[in-house]
Amino acid sequence: GLKGHLGALAHGQVTTGVIKIAGIGASALAASALVGSKATSVGGKVADLALNTVLIAGTANLANLLDLRPGRALKATVLVATPLSYFSCAAAKPEASASAASAQRLLASGLNAAAITALVEDLQETTMLGDTGANAAGALLGTSLAASDSWKLRLGTTLCVVGLILASEKGSFSKVIPANPALNWLDQLWRRPL
Repeated sequence: GLKGHLGALAHGQVTTGVIKIAGIGASALAASALVGSKATSVGGKVADLALNTVLIAGTANLANLLDLRPGRALKATVLVATPLSYFSCAAAKPEASASAASAQRLLASGLNAAAITALVEDLQETTMLGDTGANAAGALLGTSLAASDSWKLRLGTTLCVVGLILASEKGSFSKVIPANPALNWLDQLWRRPL
């Protein structure tokens, strides 16, 4: 987990996890810069850049943490991307938010199409999403969320994502999900029988 990799770094040891954290962080920063900011002040632009970077990197990491069972990460991706494909999470001014809403829907729709296509073979266990696919799906989902003009949505989602990542340091999702009937049902849905 994060604690182990960052602990190793504190003792001068660069692990593959530390390299991955740096790569995801740099990619998230670049994506955040491309999304841009509607803020007019320098402080507002910096705050948007920081918030969106954490959101994108966090969703990339969270999707990877979920990718321990066939279809799990892709199901979570589809559950979030589907409403984003149809409903924008833009602020109250429709004329100012049209481009952000369009970008958000476009990103979510593309991700949704790819995730649904990949889900079939992932559930059949003929392909595997893996670190690269899960991180990419999560990052694209985070970028779609970051395109929203609503800072409340972005902040709330970021706090939820960071909370889930920190919770995963205490207990594995693979223990929590089977213990919850609703989550277990969703996790088992369309999976090959063992």
